[in-house]
Amino acid sequence: MLRITEIFHSLQGETSRVGLPTVFVRLTGCPLRCTWCDTTYAFSGGEPLELDGILRRVAGFDCGTVCVTGGEPLAQKDAPALLAALCDAGYSVSLETSGALDIGSVDPRVSRIVDLKAPGSGEDVKNRWENLDLLTPHDELKFVLASREDYDWAVSACRERRLFERCPVLFAPVQGQLDPALLAQWLLEDRLPARFQLQLHKVLWGNAPGR
Repeated sequence: MLRITEIFHSLQGETSRVGLPTVFVRLTGCPLRCTWCDTTYAFSGGEPLELDGILRRVAGFDCGTVCVTGGEPLAQKDAPALLAALCDAGYSVSLETSGALDIGSVDPRVSRIVDLKAPGSGEDVKNRWENLDLLTPHDELKFVLASREDYDWAVSACRERRLFERCPVLFAPVQGQLDPALLAQWLLEDRLPARFQLQLHKVLWGNAPGR
């Protein structure tokens, strides 16, 4: 049994899968309170659903790519079972997680997108650094940045821990706080092997839920 905020079909707006038609399964609840969070509506409420019910809803969209997101999906104990069941059903599955909780129980067929929290989030103390040792080239590491200070912190973390060599690394600006063009300029100036990303769904549809 899991508590679900929404299940919907859209284009993937982030990660290396950006632009792919995707079914999103948004789980309810999150132990973090990032200053720039854009999904606060997923903190509470939701609908309790059995695993079979979730799979039926996902199948109804006739789409081969699924993203399990939140909130913080791994805050629910049955999230790993859902991820494994989606893989067993033949879907290409990604997980968007804060990285504050252990990712070790996640099925290795899942692409784990770990959002390492920079100081501007107000939740950098929650980072579970042990997760970084579990990342493989199949996974991705994301930094959402609100300032130059956040950027410098992220670059230092990547270089000191050799994260660029471990998996794809994504740098994204906080909407309305960091000019995307400025972040792009910093990446180019520093010759970083990181992928710049904007949230495609916000470019297309703004901040509407279910997009």
